[in-house]
Amino acid sequence: MKTLRWVVIATLMLAAMNVRAACSWPAWNHFQQAYISDGGRVIDPSDRRKITTSEGQSYALFFALAANDRDGFARLLQWTQNNLAQGDLTAHLPAWLWGKKEDNSWAVLDSNSASDSDLWIAWSLLEAGRLWQNEEYSRLGKGLLARISKEEVVKVPGLGFMLLPGKIGFAEPDAWRFNPSYLPPQLASYFSRFGAPWSTLRETNLRLLLETAPKGFSPDWVSFQKARGWQLHSEKALVGSYDAIRVYLWIGMLHDDDTQKARLLEKFKPMASVTIKNGRVPEKVDVLTGQTHGDGPVGFAAALLPFLQDREAQAVQRQWVADHFPGEDAYYSYVLTLFGQGWDQHRFRFTSRGELQPDWGQQCASSQ
Repeated sequence: MKTLRWVVIATLMLAAMNVRAACSWPAWNHFQQAYISDGGRVIDPSDRRKITTSEGQSYALFFALAANDRDGFARLLQWTQNNLAQGDLTAHLPAWLWGKKEDNSWAVLDSNSASDSDLWIAWSLLEAGRLWQNEEYSRLGKGLLARISKEEVVKVPGLGFMLLPGKIGFAEPDAWRFNPSYLPPQLASYFSRFGAPWSTLRETNLRLLLETAPKGFSPDWVSFQKARGWQLHSEKALVGSYDAIRVYLWIGMLHDDDTQKARLLEKFKPMASVTIKNGRVPEKVDVLTGQTHGDGPVGFAAALLPFLQDREAQAVQRQWVADHFPGEDAYYSYVLTLFGQGWDQHRFRFTSRGELQPDWGQQCASSQ
């Protein structure tokens, strides 16, 4: 009888271990070990200053939420709020850059904001509040979103409300500079429920995406001038590369019922075509001619997994990711891989309204 009891206990323990294994996200777990400090700081080791960006913190918050990692989320949030937002995300936009100074002290290196990171933090807080029924997260998310609206959204003549890339340095009296990758369409859909200016930003953001890609390739940066429109032909080199790769990633991860998805997929089909033809995602593209240069890193291949609609083409990039998975010295490539491969593995989805659909499962939810 005693032997039988120990067999039952051992079986239950093994079952519990299997549940945890099934619920784990190995790539995210390794990212935590390689790039995140015990205190919740995402470290980019490629910079000698061992920098942390608000981007890194925002993406990690998303991955922690998608993985149902409540403790990790809390640590990331606490570090972000205390070190980048002077202790209060509702009163201060996060500084975009933190790291080691020349005198070997650690502090904010650039206090300007990065609106894409700010939006991901706000969205992650709001969704964490909804999914985990945490009112404090919801309060912080709403407060940060209001701060973004006040400091990073501007009304542009001829366009309407637009998201500036940061609070300082992107707006002149008659000219503005934008980054098409900064407002994912699914987040634009999500925030529209909060009224102006978010209720119209979804449509102006669509114009930004469609009107700045004459050959079907998105630029990293683009300017708009009052009464003259988009300045596509005045830039010395209008290039799409390490920023623009996210445009295809966001589009690919849109829900199939999103009213903008089909139009965007068609517009940016040339990126899919050149990737299928060459077998690799180009590192750089001349936006005005469509001429490509070089092969992108493995994160680019992962970023296109949701975007490519051809299964054989997907399989080629999927294998490339598996064979060349980013190491511990490739922060940006790794986060692109977590997004693209994580989506490809059905670890998360977005609804047509921009909400998160995590693949926790009943066992995963109860085991956290």
